[in-house]
Amino acid sequence: MNRVYFVGAGPGDPDLITLRGAALLGGCQAVFTFAPLGETFAGLIGDRPVYDPYDFDFDDLLTRLNALLEAGDVVFLQPGDMTFFSPFQALIEALGDKVEVVPGIGSANAASALLKKTLNLSGVCTRTILVSSRVLEAVPGAPALKDLAKPGTTLLIYMNHYPLTELVSRLRSGYGRNEPIALAHRIGLPGQRMFLGTLDDIVNQTSDCALFDKKGRADLTLIIVGETLTAKPDRSWWDQRRLNVRRHRS
Repeated sequence: MNRVYFVGAGPGDPDLITLRGAALLGGCQAVFTFAPLGETFAGLIGDRPVYDPYDFDFDDLLTRLNALLEAGDVVFLQPGDMTFFSPFQALIEALGDKVEVVPGIGSANAASALLKKTLNLSGVCTRTILVSSRVLEAVPGAPALKDLAKPGTTLLIYMNHYPLTELVSRLRSGYGRNEPIALAHRIGLPGQRMFLGTLDDIVNQTSDCALFDKKGRADLTLIIVGETLTAKPDRSWWDQRRLNVRRHRS
C-alpha cells in the first residue's frame, strides 16, 4: 500500500534531515511542503511536483492526497517534526493507516547545538518548559507567561506574538531578575542569526535588525530564556557521574 510520509524536515537545513527522511524524499512521486523548505530541500526533491498544503481546504487536501496515492508514495515535508505545535494531527488521523510519521530534528535541538549549551544544566535548571505565548493567551484559564518564568526554569518560547519590549517586561515580572535570553532566528535556514544577551540589553542588541515585523514581533524565531544559557557547570559533577557509572558496571 502506498503511504503519505510525514517527514520531519528539522529546522530547514537539508543536512539535518534524517537518512530515512532523505531516502523517502528520493523515492516519492509528490511532495507537500511550505516555503522556504521547498527551496532549501530542492536538491533532494528534484523534479517532483511540490504542493503547498495551505492552497487546499481540509477536504480538498484529503481528496488530492488520496488521488496521488494511487500512483505512489507522497511525502509531507513538515518543519521540525510532529512532537510540538504541529497543525497536522487531524490530517494524520483522517488518513489513518495510510500514514507513517518520520521524526526530525526540532529547532530547539538545533539552537542548543548552535549555542553549545544544554538547556537543563544540572544544579542550575530544575525544569525546561516549551510553550507558545500565542496559545497560552488563547486558552482561558491557562497560566500567564510570567507564571512560568521562574528562577530555575528554562523557557523555550515558540510562536511568540508579543513585541520584544513587551515580552521582556513579562519575562522580567516572572523571573524577577535580569535573566539571560537567546533569540535563535531562522535556525537552519538562509539568514540564520543567533543573539545572546540579557533581558536588560536584548532590545538594544536587535534594534537595528530586520528581525522583527512592523509590530515588533519576531518571525521564525525561537526564544530561549534561563540561567542555563550562561551558567558555568560544576566540574565535580563529572567525577561523581563517572564514579556512579563505574559502580554500576562493576
